[in-house]
Amino acid sequence: MVLVIGTGGAGLRAAIELAEAGVDVLAVGKRPKEDAHTALAAGGINAALATMDPEDSWQQHAADTIKESYLLADPRTVEIVTRGAARGIDDLERYGMAFAREEDGRISQRFFGAHKFRRTAFAGDYTGLEIQRTLVRRAQQLDIPVLDGVYITRLLVHDGAVFGAYGFDLANGRRYLIHADAVILAAGGHTRIWRRTSSRRDENTGDSFRLAVEAGARLRDAELVQFHPSGIIEPENAAGTLVSEAARGEGGILRNALGERFMARYDPDRMELSTRDRVALASYTEIKEGRGTPKGGVWLDVSHLPRQTIMTRLPRVYQTMLDLQMLDITREPIEIAPTAHYSMGGVWVRPEDHSTDVRGLYAIGEASSGLHGANRLGGNSLIELLVFGRITGRAAAAYSQSLPAQRRSASAVAEARAEIDDLLAADGPENVRALQRAIRNTMTEHAGVVRDEEGLRAGLAELAVIEKRMAEVGVHPDIAGYQDLAHAFDLKSAALAARATLESALERRETRGCHNRSDHPGLDPALRVNLVWSPTTGVTHEPVPGIPDEISSLMEEVSSEGKLVE
Repeated sequence: MVLVIGTGGAGLRAAIELAEAGVDVLAVGKRPKEDAHTALAAGGINAALATMDPEDSWQQHAADTIKESYLLADPRTVEIVTRGAARGIDDLERYGMAFAREEDGRISQRFFGAHKFRRTAFAGDYTGLEIQRTLVRRAQQLDIPVLDGVYITRLLVHDGAVFGAYGFDLANGRRYLIHADAVILAAGGHTRIWRRTSSRRDENTGDSFRLAVEAGARLRDAELVQFHPSGIIEPENAAGTLVSEAARGEGGILRNALGERFMARYDPDRMELSTRDRVALASYTEIKEGRGTPKGGVWLDVSHLPRQTIMTRLPRVYQTMLDLQMLDITREPIEIAPTAHYSMGGVWVRPEDHSTDVRGLYAIGEASSGLHGANRLGGNSLIELLVFGRITGRAAAAYSQSLPAQRRSASAVAEARAEIDDLLAADGPENVRALQRAIRNTMTEHAGVVRDEEGLRAGLAELAVIEKRMAEVGVHPDIAGYQDLAHAFDLKSAALAARATLESALERRETRGCHNRSDHPGLDPALRVNLVWSPTTGVTHEPVPGIPDEISSLMEEVSSEGKLVE
């Protein structure tokens, strides 16, 4: 049996592959599967189908991906994803997904961010939601057992190999001991540890990072966090909610408080179609230098577009802004600011099958690393889920079937059980939610869009104090359920993810892609490496493999020009 942790797009695609291969599989998620984080992805999914631009190719898709990663993406991973992308789209079509199409039946594709050609397929501006629904439907057809509302607290490991996981039911606290030959970790990234984020409050808290590291795996590029250029500022409880980049893709314009179309200063060629890191840094700089709106943002305006375009191409943005702010985007601009959006680093995995340092443990989706480097192209995350969901599902099936027997450890199970018992007995003065907020404040203050050595060291000092206070928490489940226990584990995950991020950001003494160091504004060729972190070894440098000629010949040189820092 193979256990899949996480029921978003990556987890479900892997579970489907396992079920289609005839392998027993169980998928477990802490959120309802219909409402996993994948459902929020609005813009689209990339594949060089060449339906709109016949000259497009997987090699050009790979070149664009590596170029915009600031040369930190693993070329082998990139090749696997871009070569396998068309098959990923075919799979979705086979499962019944309805893509937007041209009048002659071709799948529509649009420009998205810094792609050379139109290669982003979509379904309105709710592509992720449609993918999630499609995968849920396919999982139901295959009778895949899915446990919603179960929180996995620990991976069970014996002698360097995983043999299952331990957790509890969020509603009633019931314990789960799950034995499995292999485990696929698809539980997202760590962007919830910033104050303004596109993630909701109980997702992307670094669960994948902590589960993997405590099992014996390592993290790679934890410092490389993408700040999406367009998160809304209010209301407070929805701060960071995304306005899809499709708004810029369809012709939206960015202006500062003075009415200037400021992207002309930062990327005059691509303007609003520039890469996420440049647009986020441009907005941050405008705000920091006093040209921001009264609430500390910039304006994104689509009101000049035909109403019909907005209603057919951006229906979700229109509805969201109407619901949250009573704002009619066909008439008024939207006030936005950069928001923590995507973990481009994650668990260290091998490119071929996304296996980790722990035998039988795999990581996929935002939990993993290798594809995005220092800047993820919009639309690449959804195709990554499809490609590696299939490949890793196949690899986990083969590993499971190769085991002559499954070795277990009673002491590992006892430790997992005791960890929950100890927390439930904890009655200290510290409030779990207050400590989570303290971590978010620290990361926002010291490891946001722009960083420097002094700030990062201050962040580590603050984190050390928070880690000490964590020993004194009180955990109090109540009639509503065991959310407080879940928050205590979220706090453990957030602290580990924050430490990995701060220590790695300190080590990367350069400005590259999403990582802006005001004290090191230049790009350092010697730091064209991935930074690998574990609590025992700290940060080590891992060289990036060479780029094949058929891909490098299609790349323009990555310039650091326009990467204005404060």
